[in-house]
Amino acid sequence: MILAVTPNPALDLTYTVPALEVGAVHRVQSVAEAPGGKGVNVARVLTQLGETVTCAGFLGGATGRAVADRLDAAGIAQAWIPIDAETRRTVNVVDAAGATLLNEPGPTLDAGAWERLTGRASELLGAGDVLTVSGSLPPGSPDGALPSLVRAAAAREALVVVDTSGPGLLAAAAAGAHVLKPNEDELLRATGADDVLAGAAELIDAGAAAVLVSQGSAGALLVVRGPGGRRACRCRPAEVLQGNPTGAGDAAVAAIARALSGADAGAPLDVVLARSLPDVVALSGAAVLAPTAGAVDLDAYGRMTATVRTEEIRAH
Repeated sequence: MILAVTPNPALDLTYTVPALEVGAVHRVQSVAEAPGGKGVNVARVLTQLGETVTCAGFLGGATGRAVADRLDAAGIAQAWIPIDAETRRTVNVVDAAGATLLNEPGPTLDAGAWERLTGRASELLGAGDVLTVSGSLPPGSPDGALPSLVRAAAAREALVVVDTSGPGLLAAAAAGAHVLKPNEDELLRATGADDVLAGAAELIDAGAAAVLVSQGSAGALLVVRGPGGRRACRCRPAEVLQGNPTGAGDAAVAAIARALSGADAGAPLDVVLARSLPDVVALSGAAVLAPTAGAVDLDAYGRMTATVRTEEIRAH
């Protein structure tokens, strides 16, 4: 199974207006609501691909119920930890000039909530299963919360993919996450490295088995620890894509999770990830061409899978 954890989910509200003007009263032309958060997007992409996935994390209040109801309507299994505080909302105001996004910080959590989530993950996961942890951590999360979750899943012989930023990225590496999926900016900020290869090498030396760096239109860079040392591969799309890049990283995590979940028992991680790299880049590109995060253009996905280019490069 694939367990997609979103520590800080949201109800995404999109308001469409003719023109956004600061300090003015606006008549909203349309309102859309959708379950949000990076791990939720991962689950929605996997569901569109026909994979079985369960959403987990923390939900609370009327907003949390709205998120759960919409995931239930989409046929996505859920194993949320209930909390007393209200789940956050994001407000996206769209006009002819673009989009303005307002993100609430989310509810403050204590160590007990994280302990319940770690226990739930341990109950659900087994050998060969995949845990993805995506997005920011809620305010008040203890420093050891994410590492404890990573270690608990690994103790159940599950494979762990983490897509986060800042200190959480370093903590997940030290806890032994199998795959880290930062974008280029997140990687350089977290490590202080001068280039992506050096930053990825630093995370692997800290304890991660592999680092997949999403690089926008340049594709993705994979650095993985193998039996002969670190190896690196770069994969580039064969076409320039114009669209909405918001959910591209989440689609990449979905592709990694699917590859790990479908791998033969005992298959070397470096081999599985290297073979999956064209699929990762193609699915990310298909997400760029979809109108909203959490969706992919399946026709484009099929077309791009056969055309992306992979090359092995020298690792640090």
